[in-house]
Amino acid sequence: MTFVPHFPLPSRFAPRGEREIVSENERRILRLIWRHPGVQRSAVTGQVELTQQSVYRIVDALTERGMVVQGAPVPGHGRGQPSPTLRLNGGYAYSCGISLNADEIGVCLMDMSGKVLAREGIAVTGQTMAQALEQMRSLISALSVRCGLSEDALLGIGFAIAGYNVGGTRYNAPLPLHEWSLIELGPLLNAEFSKPIWIYNASQTAAVAESMFGVGRHVRNFAYLFISYGFGGALIHDGELLTGGHYNAGEFACILQPDEIARRPALKYLVSKLEANGLAMSSIAHLRRAFKGDWPGVAEWLDDTVPVYNRIINAIIGVYDPQAIVFGGEVPRELTTMLIARTEIYDRPRYGVPHPLPKFIAGEVNDHAPAIGAAAVPFKAMVF
Repeated sequence: MTFVPHFPLPSRFAPRGEREIVSENERRILRLIWRHPGVQRSAVTGQVELTQQSVYRIVDALTERGMVVQGAPVPGHGRGQPSPTLRLNGGYAYSCGISLNADEIGVCLMDMSGKVLAREGIAVTGQTMAQALEQMRSLISALSVRCGLSEDALLGIGFAIAGYNVGGTRYNAPLPLHEWSLIELGPLLNAEFSKPIWIYNASQTAAVAESMFGVGRHVRNFAYLFISYGFGGALIHDGELLTGGHYNAGEFACILQPDEIARRPALKYLVSKLEANGLAMSSIAHLRRAFKGDWPGVAEWLDDTVPVYNRIINAIIGVYDPQAIVFGGEVPRELTTMLIARTEIYDRPRYGVPHPLPKFIAGEVNDHAPAIGAAAVPFKAMVF
């Protein structure tokens, strides 16, 4: 959800002080170049429904501003004078993505071409909000210095928090983040960082990362399972995040009865099973790195979880009909395989013909996906 700050953007982005840094036609062309880096200028006209004269004029203006780089033409393509290739100038701006999970803060810096410049996570367990904010500021500063980035080139910050939206920029986060819950995060973070802020839940920004850099490069419509300390999800429709009427689309656990909540596919319950069997897990990240399917407690967790998991899967198929269901978050790849193997589809074929089913796919963006997706949000909001 967007929080609108009460200060102008840096002059390099909005020379006249306006909040919009590109026009709608400029945005359409920039979005096309984002999706197809190296596209020939002559090929743009047929894909954005603008005249060739308008496309050339807009491309030249974006090049002059430093947002687009025109490269050498590709020889042998079409008649007449070869057309230059177009790419986004990553150095024009960068963004920051912050994800706040139950046990970790993730920070990602990304340039305008979509290149991840830096990403890093730090433990947050037991910290106060003030301590966590200081950790965020310090890490952003250190990563910016390491990458040689200036503050005036920072377009904005995407912020992802575990939990669901309850109105405005208020989120209901899990118990380890109770201090962050039910308060307006927009004004707080705006004052803390003095930059435009976009706030979503971590499941949604992780799905954005998967849509832009992972499975979404080939699949335009998918449901995303965010299996981490808790359990959430998101929906990607035609390549874009589907937020719903209250910004909570993808809260799949809402279909469960109260006594089933502790059996949803959340890794905190798996950690409890492992610890009851004598295996200590220092964090969810530790679980993901070290996971073995034959650990004592894993089979018990699966037995408890799979019936609830299957209800969720079938509800997603019936309601959303996605092309794919993507397993993301911090779920170990081996555990994803085990869940997929235990998937039961309730559909009964009619005349021997079943409903078309989605593919079940392990996510491709695994490390700090919520922070990577959060870093993409400022560009999607203001440029693409």
